[in-house]
Amino acid sequence: LKHRNLHQTTMASPVYENLKRIGLVIPKANAPAANYLPFKRTGNLVYIAGQIPKNEQGELMTGKLGLEKGISLEQAQEAAKLCGVNIIAQMNAATNGDLTKVKSVVKLEGFVNATEDFRDHPKVLNHASDLLVEVFGAEVGAHSRFAVGAGSLPLDVTVEIGCIFEIED
Repeated sequence: LKHRNLHQTTMASPVYENLKRIGLVIPKANAPAANYLPFKRTGNLVYIAGQIPKNEQGELMTGKLGLEKGISLEQAQEAAKLCGVNIIAQMNAATNGDLTKVKSVVKLEGFVNATEDFRDHPKVLNHASDLLVEVFGAEVGAHSRFAVGAGSLPLDVTVEIGCIFEIED
């Protein structure tokens, strides 16, 4: 497993075993695009700013669902999964490379770039939810969430997702 900042003591933990099993290499966390923090800790909660589907090469997944020539549901689901990867990258940065500190994925907050008649917002966000449960396990990864449609999103991205985590002291 290639991993940035991997602590040897965490190698045998379920989260790192899960990352290895699914073949996920945690990318470097994206820098914020404006005057805000990519994550903020208060007490034992870490708030991850909205993550967009941006890959390590800086390419964005863009487009709107529900248009005749828009993106497909499957493309939007992949965009949501990439947002989930970026959420994990931010959490990795917030815990100084030790994801074993995560006690709970509390809440996922998702926005889907869609027309007003699009109705499958939850199906889009399922891919981010499934990834977090797959990485952190059902007990830690199960979370509350919302999935809403938006008439537009920054940079015309397909999805933007924020997250709240609980961590150990």
